[in-house]
Amino acid sequence: MNPWTIFWSLSLIGMLLVMARLIKSRLHIFTAWFIPSSIIAGLIALLASPYVAGGLLAPWLDPDHRFVDGLIPENVRTVWGVIPGLLINVVFAALFLGKTLPGPRKIWMQAGPQVVFGQTLAWGQYVVGIGLCVAFLTPVFGLNPLAGALIEIGFEGGHGTAAGMAEVFRSLDFPDGADLALGLATVGLVAGVALGTVLINWAVRKGHINPARRPDASTTDGTLDADAMVEFQRQQVEENRPTDPLSIHLGIVAIAVGVGWVIRAVFQWTEALFWDGDIFGKVPLFPLAMIGGVLIQVFLDRTGNGHHIDRRLMNRISGTALDFTIVAALGTLRLDVIGAHLIPFLLLALAGIAWNTWGLLWLAPRVIPSGWFERGIGDYGQSMGVTVTGLLLMRVADPANESGALDSFGYKQLLFEPIVGGGLFTAASVPLLARFGSVPMLVMTGLITVGWIVAGFLVFGRGIRASQSALKTM
Repeated sequence: MNPWTIFWSLSLIGMLLVMARLIKSRLHIFTAWFIPSSIIAGLIALLASPYVAGGLLAPWLDPDHRFVDGLIPENVRTVWGVIPGLLINVVFAALFLGKTLPGPRKIWMQAGPQVVFGQTLAWGQYVVGIGLCVAFLTPVFGLNPLAGALIEIGFEGGHGTAAGMAEVFRSLDFPDGADLALGLATVGLVAGVALGTVLINWAVRKGHINPARRPDASTTDGTLDADAMVEFQRQQVEENRPTDPLSIHLGIVAIAVGVGWVIRAVFQWTEALFWDGDIFGKVPLFPLAMIGGVLIQVFLDRTGNGHHIDRRLMNRISGTALDFTIVAALGTLRLDVIGAHLIPFLLLALAGIAWNTWGLLWLAPRVIPSGWFERGIGDYGQSMGVTVTGLLLMRVADPANESGALDSFGYKQLLFEPIVGGGLFTAASVPLLARFGSVPMLVMTGLITVGWIVAGFLVFGRGIRASQSALKTM
């Protein structure tokens, strides 16, 4: 692995992204299904891998032919194998940089119901996954108990988190976990868009969406994904036009990653001093880099310098890093691993989809006082794929944001992403499973899930029930 190999490996990812963008502009099925260019580029790389192209070409080529193991050289794939673990730190470090951070009270008052709903879906994914492993997958198929965390990592965390956790899985003697998580992330993304679209049409027919906000076919053109993200960013931050160049913003991201590294070092030192364990040594850096970004943003806001960070530029830095992470991760995905665990993989995927769908159709109406479907469909999309999936589904269900779902969704992220969906607990879940075992973790996540449901019924459900009773007496 020399500098030129690294350079050409990164350049190849860029070329694949350009190719994917051209394909997406020509084949509207990808636009209709809201498949990001990075996923298309990653699938192209996967088709060129030893598991697809190599398998097709090997019978026709000499054993020493350069393409007998696929169209992408092994040294390039070696570099790609390292990229996700590095760039995922950039993605998370930039997550809150440049955002206006309101107080917890303001967030809770506006987004409390969605915080409850989103947290319930995330923690419940652990309950479903760990419970399925304890009851069936581990004793019957011999699947590693650490697979209990795969639904939340793949569905709620998405491709970036799944790729970033690869080193953790390897360090705990479960290297197949990273490939299974990436596979689940792909299934969740496609299922989230497909089922989300079906559920939106069902909600229209059933009258759960205000007729004035019924989806218009014109909102599903090829510019929807970009428009939704721009609107999401505009709703969360004040307009600012700093003059600091890209290099300064990259430097700020680097400082955030460094702060995260210091935080982890302190945690490791404290753990070694007071408790004989190695949990923090197994926790990846990216959630702590996110905390580092939050601390830097708070410091800059308090000193009156927060306006110097351009949120749009930070989004581009984070988005570029995430694109490269996804392409590299999918390009090195081991299809043989998924094939070896096909039945457990499918059962985990179906169980995760069933849990999320139950949450939207049964729980959301009981804990979200107003616009339950428009607001709940955003969390449903995020819990199945990525944040943008949730934004797209909200945009289709409520194009003009009359329900306020977009604002609540944005505020909810501030009390959501630091914990689950790629946050601190997501990163620590696999080391915690390895340290304490499946049953204690099942009990803990089960109690937390029930706690969020009860909180939703007590805090927000009362108002819903009172409104329903008033309507019946009219």
